[in-house]
Parts: sequence; structure tokens; C-alpha cells
Amino acid sequence: MPRIEDYAIIGDLHTAALVGTNGSIDWLCLPHFDSPACFAALLDDDDAGRWLLAPEEGGVCTSRRYQRGTLILESEWRTKHGRVRVTDFMPPRDEVADVVRIVEGLSGTVRMRGELVLRFDYGHIVPWVRKHGKGIRAVAGPDAVLLATPVAVKGEHMSSVSEFTVKAGEKVPFVLTWHPSHLTHHRTRTVDPDKALTQTHDYWTQWSGRSKATGPYKEAVQRSLITLKALTYVPTGGIVAAATTSLPEQIGGPRNWDYRYCWLRDSTLTLQALLAAGYTDEATAWRDWLLRSVAGDPADLQIMYAIDGRRRIPEAELDWLRGYEGSSPVRTGNAAADQLQLDVWGEVLDGLSLTRNALLKANDDSWGVQTALMEHLEGAWDQPDNGLWEMRGPRRHFTHSKVMTWVAADRMVKAIRKFHLAGPVDRWEALRDTIHADVMAKGFDPDRNTFVQSYGSTELDASLLLIPRVGFLPPDDPRVIGTIDAILQDLSQDGFVMRYRPQKSDDGLPGGEGVFLACSFWMVDAQLGAGRRREATELFERLLALRNDVGLLSEEWDTQAGRQLGNTPQAFSHFALVNSAMQLHHGKAHRSDAPVPGAPRN
Repeated sequence: MPRIEDYAIIGDLHTAALVGTNGSIDWLCLPHFDSPACFAALLDDDDAGRWLLAPEEGGVCTSRRYQRGTLILESEWRTKHGRVRVTDFMPPRDEVADVVRIVEGLSGTVRMRGELVLRFDYGHIVPWVRKHGKGIRAVAGPDAVLLATPVAVKGEHMSSVSEFTVKAGEKVPFVLTWHPSHLTHHRTRTVDPDKALTQTHDYWTQWSGRSKATGPYKEAVQRSLITLKALTYVPTGGIVAAATTSLPEQIGGPRNWDYRYCWLRDSTLTLQALLAAGYTDEATAWRDWLLRSVAGDPADLQIMYAIDGRRRIPEAELDWLRGYEGSSPVRTGNAAADQLQLDVWGEVLDGLSLTRNALLKANDDSWGVQTALMEHLEGAWDQPDNGLWEMRGPRRHFTHSKVMTWVAADRMVKAIRKFHLAGPVDRWEALRDTIHADVMAKGFDPDRNTFVQSYGSTELDASLLLIPRVGFLPPDDPRVIGTIDAILQDLSQDGFVMRYRPQKSDDGLPGGEGVFLACSFWMVDAQLGAGRRREATELFERLLALRNDVGLLSEEWDTQAGRQLGNTPQAFSHFALVNSAMQLHHGKAHRSDAPVPGAPRN
């Protein structure tokens, strides 16, 4: 089984595929991110569905890269008989979905082998397969797939196999096209591979050309921005947390979650990253998705929604899959959607405040939503909750949650005063002061000079690093410095930052996990704000070194085994990378209520 960092992503802004260094597409959900997978080998074995395309004699994948500014992946192979390149991409979506793979001979003559194992519903359903020209047509329930190629395809051991040779200068294309099985009016011809490659290249280079990213980390920032765009469901503007489900936070452990949904918590980080790079259209689309999704009774606000804004995403376990390297259970859906996490109100109001300040749109349809959310929070802020890490243990008064309720009141007060909007500003200003005093009295340990994870606890939490970022205290406040130092001492692993200590925090789950990459980026920001630029830069560049060969990060890092863990590619990690890089370039830590560095002004 390839390591998590052996995978690269291709996508069409509706869904995405993961391509391994072994030449196999081992993950693909069709037609959308949160649809059941037809390739799910990374959660079980080859029988769960995959699409291998590699030299028959083995050989070595000597290099992989994305074409500059694009999501077009090139993998080169060297064998004793010659060299080949495989180009993988998904063209921008029309009414159906396509995956295109082009084999090109670079030197000599190389024998190639393709093995297509289609298994719908996460490896549960074997489709009916029939010949279709030289290719095949496969049908299972609502799904139909066509494989078009000029080489012959034959059935072998419940898979579709193609064996062929490619000489220097020759190209052999494969096009896999999905459409709803009940429709007969779908596109009748597969795409022309070469034209599709040109169109895909043009789309991505034009999109990348709009970037305003500058500075010494420009290339890393742009690759992260392209990755974030790849995780966008363009019909609605939603951005999924990752393209996968159930990649483990600990190999062999049970911390395996479905991340193919949109978390409200990501909103401010998303908007800061997009606006700082000049992507106002994407920022506006995300904001609009946010407003549509949270519409309704403020008491029913969820921490996450489906890509189309659906609220019901029940969690289930797929017991026919063994899971990545035996990490079970494999889950779809996410029960954390039903948790109470008070910080989300703050995240939403902070994000909407950010777009209002950045785009200078005082009169928009978000103020009514914001007012309703704030009015509900007035009566709920002092409740215990599950916290930002979605702990499945008992509810507590998490310090970060309380800080974010302060953020909610703070942003509403500032919006009223700056844009002359309607609202009980004196009442919310008094509430802001009450929450601040509550946090300082119950969430801060004066003897140790550090904030703590929850009221009455002695444990620490990396979310406390966000206190200066949201403006609760200045970044050089002695209590912030004390918290930074305490986290460095207690939550550090090989110089990186853990979220918290699972064994001590009663999170309701057995086992441990790796270091959460976004938390280490938060440490970069906190160190920079504290005036420790050298330490911030050193940590940031160590984090850059954890990216895989094509610039991707998953959710976590295993410091013992030296490998990536968790779902991939992880939006939270890439948001954090972009924001830290921008702050290092501009020379100061950025507050979420301040103008975004580099953001355009209307």
C-alpha cells in the first residue's frame, strides 16, 4: 500500500481522484466529492477498485510534477527498455465527468499494462461490464462508466486489462467517462484527449494567472491555492475539508473520519487565504455558500454541511472495508455535525465581517443572518460544548470556544460602529466585556502564566495560539507569550505542535494521533507576533519540507515514522500554509479583524 504522501490529486471542481506513485488511481468518487467511491483501493485492497497504468516490467517512477500553474499531473517512468510519461488530469466539467490518462513514449519501447477494477459503492458492488468499441461500458445502479482507448481491452479476473507497447513519440490515450445510468441523452462521444489537455491547461493557467501572491514562498503558496481550488465544489462555492474519508490519524487506530464536507470553522481561514491572493470571486462564492447553508433557525447552526448545503450527513461504518493499512472502522458521514461547538458562531461572524471589510460591502444580505446568530449566542455562550476538536467525551467549557464567542460580539460591535448598521451595540459591547472577563478569570492559570484547554483544567490546547490572531489579546502580551512557551514545552513533538494530549484530555476515543499540521502553522504565526521571527521562519520551513513531492499536505504528521497521516490533501493545512507564508512575507502576524495583507480594495 502506498503511503499517504505518495498520492497526488487531480480534479474537475466537482470531485477529485488520487493518483499514486505506482501509477494507480486508488480513490475517486463520482459524480461528486461526497458520492460513493468507484475506486477505493486505499481503504482496503485492489479488489475495492483501482485503475493501474504503469510499465508491465515494473521500472521506477523517477519523477512526478504538475505542469506549472495547473492540476495536470505528469509521472515519468524509466525501465531497461526506455522511458514513458503518463499525464493524468480531469477536464473542467460539462454534463458528465471525465478522467483522462495519456501514455507518451519518451525513448525506446516500453510495454505497458492497464488494469481497471471498477467497484461502486466503496468496493461493495461489482458492475456489469460489456464491450464498447475497443473499450468497455460498466453499469451498476445509478452509475455508468465508459472507457475509451485505441488499444484492446479484455476481461481478466474480474478486471479490465489492456496490454500494449509505446515507442518514443507515440501517445496512447485512455478516457474514463461517468454518466447517470438511466440517461440516454448524455454526451455521446468521449472527449478528444489532446483538446481536453489543452483546455484543461488553459483553464488552470488562466486561473493561476489571477494570483496576487508574492514573496519568497510564492511557489508553495500558489500550489496550495491550486489545491484549495481543487477542493472546491464549483456549483455552490463550498470547499471540502479533504478529498477522502477514513485515512487514519494513527495507523491501525479508530480515529478515521469523513472529511468530504464543508466546515464552517474553515470560513475565516479560507477567506483570508483567498482574499490575500486576490481571488475575490472564490471568496464571494464561499461567503454565499456560507449564507445559504446557515439560513434558518440560529439554534440549528451546524459545524459542517454537505457540499450543496445539506444538513443531514449521518455517520455509518463500512464493515466490508478493512481500512487504510488495517485502520478501521471506515466511516462515511460525520456524527460531529450534531455536536454543539460554540466557536462556530464566532467563526461565521468573523468570516462575514472579514468579507465586509475586505470587499467594502456594508449593505448586503448577510447582516440579518448575523444579527439572528448573535441574538441566539447571547443566551448560549455560557454553555459547555464539544470544542473545536469535536471531542466525543463530555461537554466542557473550552477556553477557545469562549474566546470565539467574544469574537462574535466583538465583530458585531465593530460592524455597527464602522458601517452604521442596526443593532443593540451597547448591549453587545457589554456582553463582549463580560465574556472577556469570564475567560480571564476561568481560562487562565496565573500560577503557570498560561491559558488552559478548558475551565478548571490544567491541560493545554494548540487552539490557544489563536488568542492573538483573533484580537483577544495583543500578540506580545505576557500572557500570550507564557501560553506559547507552555505549549512549546508540553505539546511539542520533534519541534511540531500537537492539538492536545489525547490520553489526558478525555476526548472519548482510544489511542493517539500525529501532530496536527495546522497547529504548527499557528505556532509560526504566534511566534512571529511575539517578535520571534527567526523561530517562526525556521518552523515554517520545516513544515514546508513535510510536503510531498508535488507540494501536498495531509492533516497530520507522524514524527516517529516520518510520514503523513489523516485525510488528504487537507484544506486546513493548506489554508494555514498560505496565511503563514503571507504573514512572514509582510513581516507581521495578521489579525482576523484587520485588513487582509495583499487583498484588493474596491
